[in-house]
Amino acid sequence: MKKHLVLLVCASLGFWIVATSCNSKKEAEFSNPTTKTGALKYIVVSIDSIAIVDFYEKYPELKSYQEDLQKLYAKHQFKSIWHDKQGIVEFGNTLFAKYESLEDEGVKAQFPYEKDLETIFNSDSDTNLSVENAELMLSNLYLFYADKVYKGIPEKVTKQMGWLLPRKEIAFTSLLDSILLNPKKGVQDDALLFSQYAKLRVFLKKYRDIETKGGWDSIAVPADFKSFKPGDSAQAIRQIRNHLFLTDDLKSDSKSVVYDADMQIGVTQYFGRNGFKDGTKILPKHIDEMNVPIGERIKQIMVNMERCRWIDPKLEKAPEYIVVNIPSYNLYFKRDGKTVLSSAVVVGKEMNKTVIFSGKMSYIVFSPYWNVPTSIINKEIKPGIVKNPNYLSQHNMEWNNGQVRQKPGEKNSLGLVKFMFPNSNNIYLHDTPSKGLFANEVRAYSHGCIRVAKPRELAIKILENDKAWTPEKIDEAMHRGKENIYVLKNKIPVYIGYFTAWVRDDGQIYFFKDVYERDQRLAELIYE
Repeated sequence: MKKHLVLLVCASLGFWIVATSCNSKKEAEFSNPTTKTGALKYIVVSIDSIAIVDFYEKYPELKSYQEDLQKLYAKHQFKSIWHDKQGIVEFGNTLFAKYESLEDEGVKAQFPYEKDLETIFNSDSDTNLSVENAELMLSNLYLFYADKVYKGIPEKVTKQMGWLLPRKEIAFTSLLDSILLNPKKGVQDDALLFSQYAKLRVFLKKYRDIETKGGWDSIAVPADFKSFKPGDSAQAIRQIRNHLFLTDDLKSDSKSVVYDADMQIGVTQYFGRNGFKDGTKILPKHIDEMNVPIGERIKQIMVNMERCRWIDPKLEKAPEYIVVNIPSYNLYFKRDGKTVLSSAVVVGKEMNKTVIFSGKMSYIVFSPYWNVPTSIINKEIKPGIVKNPNYLSQHNMEWNNGQVRQKPGEKNSLGLVKFMFPNSNNIYLHDTPSKGLFANEVRAYSHGCIRVAKPRELAIKILENDKAWTPEKIDEAMHRGKENIYVLKNKIPVYIGYFTAWVRDDGQIYFFKDVYERDQRLAELIYE
């Protein structure tokens, strides 16, 4: 296919003859009419492989999009996508407006040839772009925008970062076709983006507005500061009150220096939103958290918006599924879009990080044995046996085919029940005899598996529609002391994720400690 411009100027030769007899000014207007965007009117552009190759030789920083661009034009019979008889099509202008608001999407990126792009839409500027190159530039802008906003950092990079949850797939060609069918409606975020994304975007704007107005001041306390409790008075309390007002934990700021009952309400909410235990005493660690700069909070929101780009929104359409968020130390069982059970959890400690991945819960084991991993046998049990020959019996353990297992019972490390979703990481959900750990703010203590604070409630909720199981039968199976495996009639998806900022059902944003220190590396990729 050769490059060509098809001029759709007139309907008949007679009309052309009449037109050429007009005065020179009108003749000039007719021979080269342009739109406000600078594009020629009444032209349709055909794009061939030579034009595409030439374009990427001139604009090499866009070359990563060449394969997708080729697919776009093959689908459109190598005809123009962004130009019609009137100039640039409606969504072309919308696309440019979206690009100019890219930061609203939590993206720190600039189109490599922004100046050339701007000339297409600026009627006051001269452009050296041919119509073919203007057409191809807009297609590359579309691919750039869709890549940054809807797809995110490449999957091979996220896998290297330990994110093993399945990535969503986007066909840029099909997406564009659906947009062009209804350019006014455009693309709906809920069709392409995990719902949490839009919720975080609201708070991104809110926190940027706070930053624009000066942010929040650092709260100054003496080096020997111990705590503030209700009834105390200090200038720092006025600062804390203002901080709580800016973060919507207080509805108004009385500017009082007294830690009064109104402020207690704000403190309680702030503690809950930032992963602290309930209470009213303000400690140094709380002040440290309040002193995190507004810019860091904005970065934290952007990092978690990026994680949302990777998740297929179809996940939320499943009839039921279980989600574990590692930094918040919480599990949620979702059914028909609603949370039917939430539970505190204990996750892997720094040296035994819980893996970010997904699986399908297929069976439940009541009164389980604990088959001790070889690593624990070598590091803990064998040295224990050397020091104490009765180590195994004292821990209700036994040798079994060359391995060590712990017998069922209330002292079993897996507790009275475990929930299995077979995976190569050997991670599952289970009960625990160490109930006291669930009261801690930091709950990263396990060897990688996930301990559930409400295992009985979870078993009941999973099996509540199974006539073979009543709460009484579940209790009996959990306390029988004999292992009993039950295969679920319907497998339940389990997703183990990592979000340090999350908007909950109450409409509030919650921030959690970056327990595995993953945020900074991702932030560096976003801000590169």
